[in-house]
Amino acid sequence: MNTSRLAGKVIAVAGASGPAGQATLRRLAAEGATVIGADIDQRRLDSAIDAVRTAVPGAAITGQIIDLLDPQEVHDWADHLEAEHGHVDGLFHLVGGWRGSKSFFESRIDDWDFLHDTVVRTLQHTSLAFQPALLRSESGRFAMIGAAAAHKPTAGGAAYAAAKAATEAWTLAMANSFVKETTSGDGEPTAAAAILVIKALVSPEMRAEKPDAKFAGFTDTADLAEHLAGLWDRPAAELNGQHLWLTAR
Repeated sequence: MNTSRLAGKVIAVAGASGPAGQATLRRLAAEGATVIGADIDQRRLDSAIDAVRTAVPGAAITGQIIDLLDPQEVHDWADHLEAEHGHVDGLFHLVGGWRGSKSFFESRIDDWDFLHDTVVRTLQHTSLAFQPALLRSESGRFAMIGAAAAHKPTAGGAAYAAAKAATEAWTLAMANSFVKETTSGDGEPTAAAAILVIKALVSPEMRAEKPDAKFAGFTDTADLAEHLAGLWDRPAAELNGQHLWLTAR
């Protein structure tokens, strides 16, 4: 019997091949979860999955190529996972992207268009597709990566801050759905949607490339992964709708 912390949990990770995704796949697999990583790039996804299998012998991990901009494809993926495993207990949206300019006047609407698709639309599609399954789970968890910039936008970061603010608001609406639609006898939500707020992420590779850099206020990808894995250590009612700050406010 697997007594690891996340044994029995089925967790999907969108954006699996990025630095945050790779660290999270590895952490979840090491904790005994059944992990399904999704990405649009087959080569990068295969590399990420293989790295986890090497680092975590016996890892229960698979990869799935998904176009997160195709709502039907995402809904079909969510339905398939629940049918295959009997339940889906977690969905982490780790799809990133950044665009900015030197000044507010130089902000490009093209940057907003890019971020709207990459950051906002992918989160909308995944959250809508997986919400019913997370609600049916005994301990559903949804998490996204918020940004300190959304709470204190800079002149040149208008598009990025606006996109992140939109995704945070969408996630809070999802959190409210977990309260309103709960079927638990005591009226407490069994599912939770949380926002992990960072300034920026730093990976081991980034530190190796710039050994003298301070990366002040940055969150290590391994620390982010640990916080994500730890979401099941807290009651849903305590987590739901919360901003979890991993950097200074």
